[in-house]
Amino acid sequence: MSEDTYGIELTRIAENHYRAAAPSGASIEFGRGEGLMTPVELLLAAVAGCSSIDVDTVTSRHTEPLRFDVSATAKKLDEDGASRLDDVHLDFDLEFPDDEAGRRADSRVEKLVGLSHDKYCTVSRTVEHETGVDFTIRR
Repeated sequence: MSEDTYGIELTRIAENHYRAAAPSGASIEFGRGEGLMTPVELLLAAVAGCSSIDVDTVTSRHTEPLRFDVSATAKKLDEDGASRLDDVHLDFDLEFPDDEAGRRADSRVEKLVGLSHDKYCTVSRTVEHETGVDFTIRR
């Protein structure tokens, strides 16, 4: 089993408004309020994005899709005041050109989605497995 380490730095911009920055310099703002995705929405975007990258990487070797849209939904559960998501569902809405390359790309989609779910998508595999989360506080 290989061990890579990932990390982000989070900075408060304003009340309920944050910026997460990756070591690469990429960043995203989120939080609670107009025009901001919530952390839960970011989690769903991460699951959808991870699987989308897996599928897109392989199918794009054959052809460019005409449509590549993925939606992610989940049910929020309340367990004695503690909340979590369940029944995360991805809906892939894909269209490829009606030619040999497009049919070849389309023929791989079902297997690619399955492989992403079962093996390659770090995000969905993390969500599906019990994953430890701990913290430290510095003052």
